[in-house]
Amino acid sequence: MKRLLLILAFALLSACASRAPLPVQLPPLSLPLQLHIQREQAGQRQDWLLVIQREDTNLRWSLLDLLGIPQARQLLDQGQWQADGLLPPNPAARELFAALLFALTPAEQLQQLYPGARQLGQQRWLGERWRVDYRQADDFTLNLDRGLRYLVSPLPSENTP
Repeated sequence: MKRLLLILAFALLSACASRAPLPVQLPPLSLPLQLHIQREQAGQRQDWLLVIQREDTNLRWSLLDLLGIPQARQLLDQGQWQADGLLPPNPAARELFAALLFALTPAEQLQQLYPGARQLGQQRWLGERWRVDYRQADDFTLNLDRGLRYLVSPLPSENTP
């Protein structure tokens, strides 16, 4: 019985340790935001559409495949992720969303919201977990551990000629 409790305690601690870092408060973002996300890992590619919307003081994240089928929907409410809809939990999507929030944080607020973050020129990183290489403010490559990479670019606005 003690061994089982010890194993459960370690499992709980490891789950907490792997939780993606979030800022104490949300950075100012120009929302709604629509992004093209291209996931690359081990020679495989996937394309998605991500929509980020403000809902009161929360952020709603909707990840869709190119046919419009939801892959993940999460609500960021007071620093906690909550499932939005009937989709099963998706820890990889939560990690992506948290890393995108880090990447979209304005440079002048980076140290205040992410004290462990560093930025040098067109690159910023948070320890070994995330590295962002910018082409422009909303066009960048997000490198996560284990060789996972996301190419992020804005979708054209309907108002753009």
